[in-house]
Amino acid sequence: MRIVVLRALLVVFLWMFGVPRSAIAQFAQLSSKPDLVSGRANFQRNCGFCHAADATGARGPDLVRSPLVAHDVDGDLIGDIIRNGRPNKGMPALSLSREDIAGIIVFLHARAKEAVDSSGVPNAYPVERLLTGNAERGKLFFNGAGGCSKCHSPAGDLAGISRKYSSIELEAHILYPDKSSVLATVILASGERLSGTVAHNDDYVIAIRVGGKNGWYRSFERGRVTLVLNDPLAAHRELMAKLTQDEMHDLFAYIYSLR
Repeated sequence: MRIVVLRALLVVFLWMFGVPRSAIAQFAQLSSKPDLVSGRANFQRNCGFCHAADATGARGPDLVRSPLVAHDVDGDLIGDIIRNGRPNKGMPALSLSREDIAGIIVFLHARAKEAVDSSGVPNAYPVERLLTGNAERGKLFFNGAGGCSKCHSPAGDLAGISRKYSSIELEAHILYPDKSSVLATVILASGERLSGTVAHNDDYVIAIRVGGKNGWYRSFERGRVTLVLNDPLAAHRELMAKLTQDEMHDLFAYIYSLR
């Protein structure tokens, strides 16, 4: 409340000294934004014991890459979670002021933006922070429920993999593998077949490049053709969508052990 009053008084003083209205409006807009520094402090004080001081996750989940944070608009999702908690997941409701909550929201969005804007992978990342899983459980998952052994082999493509990459680079390759071209065959109503690499694909249009990535561009309405896709990473994408954090940590611990 004190900060709000001080802002209002400063706006009045600016007006009294003849500062242009446009400049006053700009100041009022900027000064009304929650302070990122105080938002960070409030997050660390109230949330850091579960989500880590940098919001990358500890007992609680990683919030930097959280779908909830990604879909939040001006606190419409995060605010309710902070105020009401998630009792079924062990998160209590937090009795914080509106300004404190707003600051935490700004901090979380700033952390998410930092992750998106990051231009490189730090090679000197401590491997201890990543090796939190169990390699034996990871091996069982690799050969069993994960289905990884259908495409990969510890004695084949993964032999000595942890010597080829730093710890964080290896985890990045697991989570975000190199993109592979998706092949498609489009079957027209006449029975004619056209095959190529997918250039665009949504609920309404499929477009392919026939004859390589620089080949002819052909697009079709999805409802008028039959489409057969061959995505080399389809199984990987499906696995990533349902992989739990514990399974990911165990899987990484196992793959990192392949020296």
